[in-house]
Amino acid sequence: MTDAQQTLKKWVDESSYIVFFGGAGVSTESSIPDFRSTDGLYNQKYKYPPETILSHSFFMQKPEEFYEFYRDKMIYKDARPNKAHYALAALEKCGKLKAVITQNIDGLHQAAGSRAVYELHGTIMQNYCTRCGREYPLEAITQSTGIPRCSVKDASGGACNGIIKPKVVLYEEGLDDDVVSGAISHIRKADLLIIGGTSLTVYPAAGLIRYFAGKHIVLINKSQTASDGMADLIIRDPIGETLGAVIG
Repeated sequence: MTDAQQTLKKWVDESSYIVFFGGAGVSTESSIPDFRSTDGLYNQKYKYPPETILSHSFFMQKPEEFYEFYRDKMIYKDARPNKAHYALAALEKCGKLKAVITQNIDGLHQAAGSRAVYELHGTIMQNYCTRCGREYPLEAITQSTGIPRCSVKDASGGACNGIIKPKVVLYEEGLDDDVVSGAISHIRKADLLIIGGTSLTVYPAAGLIRYFAGKHIVLINKSQTASDGMADLIIRDPIGETLGAVIG
């Protein structure tokens, strides 16, 4: 264990209210690519920029092209939790970790066993009909082609046929108020805030860490972030390796 990991372990042992705030880097070790690295999604070439495709207006205007991209680049059915996910679930189970606040939409924290998960940007695991509101599992997207449509029957026996939409926060859409308020409440109460796998450049999500008033902020990220100055400890090692060593 490195000196930095030993320091983190000491702070974890001393803390009673830990909150984890994570981003795409938490899931890269599960073979889900991130967005902003050199090889990330936003540096690949498409007919439209990913920020445009993943916007509310594009979804409404070109749903078939939205889903072509969404199925290909946003859903990783074979992805499995990694050491970071399992370590956080274990820390929650022993009562120290009170919340995972994530910018990811892949559902891997829950798959690893975490229960107190605040998904700031929604999740691919839940979907709903934009017309009647019926909820659908991920398979409604993955096992369909083109635009997924609602199969609910109306009073006359005809299909609702509304477009099924992922419960993912698209560009031009606001974050869920209940999720944000819950996340802020936990950050305010925390005595240790562990931030991992995020460049802290996506707002308003990244701004939530400023509500922290506890003892220590630990930042685990391979590259420098604009918020490095806020951290009491910075670790540049892989997050799965770090959390696995400290918590596993």
